[in-house]
Amino acid sequence: MTIQGLGRFGVWRYYAGFTPEHARELAGLGYSTLWLGGSPPADLPVVESLLEATETQRVATSIVNIWSAPAKQVADSFHRIEARFPGRFLLGVGAGHPEHDSAFRKPYDALVEYLDELDEAGVPKESRALAALGPRVLELARDRTAGALPYLTTPEHTRRAREILGEDTLLVAENKVTLDTDVDRARRTGRGSVGFYLDLRNYVSNLRRLGFTEEDVTKPGSDRLIDALALHGTADEIATGLTAHLTAGADHIAIQPLDEDYLATLRALATAMGAHA
Repeated sequence: MTIQGLGRFGVWRYYAGFTPEHARELAGLGYSTLWLGGSPPADLPVVESLLEATETQRVATSIVNIWSAPAKQVADSFHRIEARFPGRFLLGVGAGHPEHDSAFRKPYDALVEYLDELDEAGVPKESRALAALGPRVLELARDRTAGALPYLTTPEHTRRAREILGEDTLLVAENKVTLDTDVDRARRTGRGSVGFYLDLRNYVSNLRRLGFTEEDVTKPGSDRLIDALALHGTADEIATGLTAHLTAGADHIAIQPLDEDYLATLRALATAMGAHA
C-alpha cells in the first residue's frame, strides 16, 4: 500500500528518543510523521509502539543502515508492521559511512543489491525510500523507491534534487533547528551537531557541490555553514527557513530540533509552521 498522509512537517529524532506520549502530542501539534534516525536495528523495535499511540500519524526510518541491518530481517519487520498498520510505515534505507562501517564497499552497488533483496522479499517500491545526496543515488531513489531522503542539505540541494527526481517522486528534506535568538549560543548548539558530519566525506563532498568552500566545511564549520544547516532565531524566522525547502520542491520537511527540550521547540514552531504551510 502506498504511504499516504506524510503531510508537510514531521520530526526527526534518534529512534529511541520518541515515546508514545510524545507521538500523541506531536500528532496534536500537526507533525504528521516521526522520522527514526540513528540506524534502527533490523527488528525495528519501537515502530509499532509509536504507531499504536495515534490513529493516523506515520512513522518512517531515516535510515536503516544496509551494513548493519540485513535486508531479509528488515523485510520481515516491514511485513509485520504493515500487517498491523497498513500504509502507515515508510522504510527508509541508506548506505551509511565508510568511516564507520568496516564492511563498507562500493555503496551504490550495495544499495542496488539491498533493494533487489527487498524486492525478492516483497517490500513494495512505494513503501520504501532511499537516503540520497548525489545525482546517481537520487536517480536510484527515483527508479527503485518511493523517493529520496537527503540529510544535512540546503534548499539549493532540494531544488537540484527535485530536478533529478521529477515531479512524481517523494522528496523529504531534513533540517536542524535551535529555537534561540542568541546567535553565538545558537551557533555553538549547531556546531555540536553539524561538526560530527564534517568528518564524513560523503556529506563534505555534497556541501562542496552546493558551493561551500574548504574553509566552510573545515571543522568546526564556518558561521555561514552552520547558519544554513542549523537554523536558529525566532519561531517565525526558523519557519521561513524551513519552508524554503517546500518552495524549492520538497514534499515534506523532517525537522530535527537540537534543543534539550525538543518538545518545547516544536510547540513553539507549530503555530509558525502552520502559518507558513
